[in-house]
Amino acid sequence: MGTPWLDRRQLRAWIRLRGVLELLPGVLDAQLRRDADITEFEYYVLAMLSEAPARTLRMTELARQTNATLPRLSHVVSRMEARGLVERSPCPEDRRATNARLAEAGWTKLQDAAPGHVATVRHHVVDALTDEQIDQLTAIGDALLARLDPSGSMAATYTRYDRPDGDVEQRAAG
Repeated sequence: MGTPWLDRRQLRAWIRLRGVLELLPGVLDAQLRRDADITEFEYYVLAMLSEAPARTLRMTELARQTNATLPRLSHVVSRMEARGLVERSPCPEDRRATNARLAEAGWTKLQDAAPGHVATVRHHVVDALTDEQIDQLTAIGDALLARLDPSGSMAATYTRYDRPDGDVEQRAAG
């Protein structure tokens, strides 16, 4: 049996998704670099730490939540540590593990960066869609993530706002 090529309708959808995947990260990164002197990935690391108990996570858990390899995360956290945004320390429960904690300067950086980041996300994504399309985007994301993350190993990260258990406006946009 031959390759099941995409038909024109499927190809139009795929190419548009590919365009979003290509352009959106650059837009988000450029805004954060310009306005807050941090990368989009650094912002994401700060946001994940800000939502953790005591603003602290094991490096392995932080790597899982950010979908980063430990070497990449370690490199980024080293740069952030040198800037006073993050602090690393041995994990008290397992001395072989290392914890990353959001430093006060990192919390301030995140709070200062969040309004511009949210405005960029709103302008380029949220405000471009109707309420119905926002719900469709969530459903589309769920369908794709079910295939991309079949074990659900990242589910806690991308479903953390599914429960109405807190004031989302007080949280940093991930």
